[in-house]
Amino acid sequence: MPKNIGVVVKNIPTEECDDPYCPYHGHLPVRGRVFEGIVKSDKMRRTVIIERTYMWYSKKYRRYETRTSKLAAHNPPCINASVGDKVKVAECRPLSKMVSFVVIEKIEEAK
Repeated sequence: MPKNIGVVVKNIPTEECDDPYCPYHGHLPVRGRVFEGIVKSDKMRRTVIIERTYMWYSKKYRRYETRTSKLAAHNPPCINASVGDKVKVAECRPLSKMVSFVVIEKIEEAK
């Protein structure tokens, strides 16, 4: 049975994994910011690149513009997100030079 990670999640993974960096089956606590985004790359081992879009207000033109940013997140084997999936990521301690987030939920499968 997966443990409670302190974030509201609808799709809790049912399969077990032995990853120490899994927030459900390992010893990795999550804290801080939570984002939703789309997986753009899954070529690294247990790591995915997430692209998120957000609105940013431009004071000069007095309107909002859409911006995008990419961040790397750890992908536990029990979630196993692939390219095109919409996922929710949460902040954790730094796992490597680039990775400070972990995938906690797969919201929508790729079409």
